[in-house]
Amino acid sequence: MAPEPTAVDPGPAAPGRVPAARRAALGVTRRLPRARGPLLAFLITAAAFCAAWVARGAFPFGNTGRALNDQANQYVPFHRALWDLVHGQAAGDLLFTWRGGFGQQFLSDFHTYLGNPFSWLAVLVPRAHVDLVVFAVTPLTMGTAAAVMTVYLGRLSPGPWWQRGVLGAVYGLCGWALSDASYIPMWLWGLVALPMLGIAVEWCLEGRRWPGAALLVALAWFGNFYTAMMATMAACVLLAVRMATRDMTARERLRALWRAAGAAATGILLTLPLLLPSFLSSGAAQPTRAAAFQPVGLDVFLAGMLPATHLWGGRPRLYVASLGLVLALSFVLNGRIPRRTRLVWAAATVLVAASFQFPPTQYVWHGLAVPNGNPYREAFVFSGMVVVLAWLALAHRPRPLHLVAGAGALAVAAFALRHTDDFGGWTWHAVLGGGAVSVLALVLLRLGEKRRYLIPVAAVLMVGVVLAESTAAAAGADARRARERWAKPIPTSNRSIADHFDAVRRVEGWPGHRTDPGAPQTAYNDALALRAEGPQYYSSYLPEVTYRALEPLGYGFKNDGRTFFGADNPVLDAIFSIGARVRPGQAEDTWTADRFPAPPLVTVRSGPYASPNPADSVYARQETVLGATVYAVPEVTRGGTASERTYTARCTPGAEAYWYSPALYGTLAAGDGPETALEDARTGVTPLGRVPASGTLDITVRTHKDKADAGTHPVGCLDRPALDAAVARLTATGATAVRPSGHGIEATLPRGASGTAVVATTAVPGWSCSAPTTDFHGLLAVRIPPGTDRISCTFTPKGLTPGLAGAALALLALLTPATTSFLRRRRLRMPNGG
Repeated sequence: MAPEPTAVDPGPAAPGRVPAARRAALGVTRRLPRARGPLLAFLITAAAFCAAWVARGAFPFGNTGRALNDQANQYVPFHRALWDLVHGQAAGDLLFTWRGGFGQQFLSDFHTYLGNPFSWLAVLVPRAHVDLVVFAVTPLTMGTAAAVMTVYLGRLSPGPWWQRGVLGAVYGLCGWALSDASYIPMWLWGLVALPMLGIAVEWCLEGRRWPGAALLVALAWFGNFYTAMMATMAACVLLAVRMATRDMTARERLRALWRAAGAAATGILLTLPLLLPSFLSSGAAQPTRAAAFQPVGLDVFLAGMLPATHLWGGRPRLYVASLGLVLALSFVLNGRIPRRTRLVWAAATVLVAASFQFPPTQYVWHGLAVPNGNPYREAFVFSGMVVVLAWLALAHRPRPLHLVAGAGALAVAAFALRHTDDFGGWTWHAVLGGGAVSVLALVLLRLGEKRRYLIPVAAVLMVGVVLAESTAAAAGADARRARERWAKPIPTSNRSIADHFDAVRRVEGWPGHRTDPGAPQTAYNDALALRAEGPQYYSSYLPEVTYRALEPLGYGFKNDGRTFFGADNPVLDAIFSIGARVRPGQAEDTWTADRFPAPPLVTVRSGPYASPNPADSVYARQETVLGATVYAVPEVTRGGTASERTYTARCTPGAEAYWYSPALYGTLAAGDGPETALEDARTGVTPLGRVPASGTLDITVRTHKDKADAGTHPVGCLDRPALDAAVARLTATGATAVRPSGHGIEATLPRGASGTAVVATTAVPGWSCSAPTTDFHGLLAVRIPPGTDRISCTFTPKGLTPGLAGAALALLALLTPATTSFLRRRRLRMPNGG
């Protein structure tokens, strides 16, 4: 009897099928070589950018500040707010934040400032180190863009992985990324979106992976809709070019166009729950006075294409490393590339560049809006197309003579443009040195077809020139930009900031009272950064209703009203339930904190109140909202000269004096007291100190604004006992319990309460309450129905509900083909077909 077998023989595999284990092994084997090019591109890009930090001694590789402009004022604070949200430390949720601006929508801010997927790395580190993650987002995103571009180039034309990787890095290190967007994490996602959408275009042309194409569109728009819009328009150009250069029938072109349109619409609809509320929030935001687009001179525009340039101000940064430029300039001469391909790609690239200079098309690139800042924010599109030309030239083995001609054209252009305003300091090094090394490397690469040992030398030279030139360009851009006043680096973590944060913690009491982090501010969004609840808020979505509520009360602002600052004023504290404030201590880098009585977040007003003080004074407006007379507003006698003005007023001795002059810029001093800075509208109501025993206030203002005026009633004298009585009354008649939720608030009112319940937040669009709302000087207010002892309000961003509906339809459209295919395959596998 035969022995029983110890194992079961599976027998021969079915014809045409490979065992699962072998398929997995083959998949890994194939994927590893494919990853080499993208990985090389990522490493070159990230290494070059970080090497520039090291060369500059920038934080965290030195003591030079890293954060500049909005990176310090917006992006780091918003990333800290994201950390608080994920770790359950936020006063609010994804839809609304009670921190900053006395309560504002958060969904649009999240989509705009935190959409870059790498931003979520901030939640994985201690809160004190969130700023390091914000800095790291830049090389990570640029490296990812380079890696994705490497994949896209491979779909346009086959070629060695390492050559695609080098040119992918050329794209990731383009001038727009180094000079314009290196400190703007959400915009940098547009650098990833462009080649990602290019891959989606190729799938649509090939008639496959339609759901994948739609998901790539969604990923681009989730990251940042502003630069994704520009990348989507660029993808339309790429689609047109590819349809014109591929051998396709008219029917195939129509099908590709239909697939691309469907993928774009589906992908964008998937983002509608974020996109639509952001669009509506933008429409309701405080308007800005953006200037009309004025194209730069042709010489400046062309100079922006030269490698390693960094022109001042709102100039175009269109360049890529000299290796890419030399190859791109040889593209039209390369006879190995079909003539139609050369003509179409070259014409498309020139037309894209020209569209940047033509106001109507420039407005189209920016979504029919005038950009508030650098008007050439779509420059990365041109750089991407230049890299495509470079790759097509390299993949078709350019002749040395054509390469020399390209390098010569680059040198001639640099010579002709050398007198352009602020011609880049590193440009000559990049053009002559980088251009020469690039030509040498490419010639060695061509000779390596017969002498294989030259190929590694060429590879080292190509990687080295891109790495060195881009490092110098990034360091040079940092150095030159730092000379501009707006770009002075600001610290985002140090001993003072840590002590400031701890001081806020010592007196926090939300929701019993708000805590104002005080001044001086580290960032415009200190309330978010320090986990406080003050008025400080800086966002492109600050609602117009918030501006109209806070500006008349004496809060300082800038950026046309999209940035608000605090004001050390006890009447404003009482209006907005601020019960604690942080101030600088006597020792350097120390902070002290004070608590004081404050009404609850919800107060009850029995009827209208009109201040007896002059109606055009900020003090009368404060009293009207407070509902009590607490100021004396004296007449002011003026004297002095245009540059040194004197003001004299008489008040009750011992009263607290305040000053408000939003039109003056200079310094302010009361009597022999210290000077205080006046920064026109940015400076809100300012304390002058106690009125002396003589009852006379002598105020000196030094200013260079000859025509500016202090206004009719700049001085107000506060009667502290009267204010204390008003606070006590509002507390006694106000809500007995207040329970703010993530995006709502509920208050229990005293028995028999009547009149109007006023919530200490501005009536931003999106609030709905359990009773009819009413206008109360821009604050959220609810009429109290008879017999009501409880009110509640909920905030829902405008557009969220239809946005969710649109996303659901898009998800259905996305899943339908896959579901149908799955069911069809399942039916075929069943016995007898069913």
